[in-house]
Amino acid sequence: MKRRAAIRRVVRRGKPRRLLSGALVSLVGYLTLAVFATQQQFFALDYGTRAWVRQLQGEALNLPMGLVTLLGDRIGVIALIAIGMAVLWRLNRRWAVALPVLMAGAGALQWLAKAATGRARPNLAPFGFPSGHVLSLVVFFGLMIYLVAMASSQRRRWRVLACLIASVPVVVVAFSRLYLDKHWLSDLAGGLTIGAAYLLLAIWVVEVVLVRADDLPSDAADARRQQT
Repeated sequence: MKRRAAIRRVVRRGKPRRLLSGALVSLVGYLTLAVFATQQQFFALDYGTRAWVRQLQGEALNLPMGLVTLLGDRIGVIALIAIGMAVLWRLNRRWAVALPVLMAGAGALQWLAKAATGRARPNLAPFGFPSGHVLSLVVFFGLMIYLVAMASSQRRRWRVLACLIASVPVVVVAFSRLYLDKHWLSDLAGGLTIGAAYLLLAIWVVEVVLVRADDLPSDAADARRQQT
């Protein structure tokens, strides 16, 4: 009973309508960017950001940026999944099981989105839009932020601090992609928006649809007990 009550609190806090609304807004933002990307168009902000980042480039930052960006590569993401599953297994087994499925779906979505747009990177390598590094990290760390924000056992200031810390890797890796001339700024925005849309929809499915489906038999049993 305590577990079911805790799940219901999470569902109420999750605010299903807000999850779906956020997913829809993010999806619209992504589709808008994707239209320009498909037509091989760039924004003035893309060129301006690239010029600004080039002024920061130097020998001292080349190695750190090269190492940081590995976090969003396949090996880095696999390591994050392993760590995330180990931590979540003690705290939330539903998400521990869902995490690898969620990240596999993010990888497939990344491939489909890149193939659909076909826009080149700043260094002329193929498949630049959207940024797969940003997409994957937004999904992973976005989920961590969501779970921390929904935790009721910690004080609010600690939850806020944990959320800020979880945001840092996404920002740093995104900057490394600009620094290494792997992506335009709009590529990063594309990864952010489609990653957010995918994550919010996944949270809605796992914590609203699946939780309600699991809870229906117990609710029916409770109702029968009350009638007797």
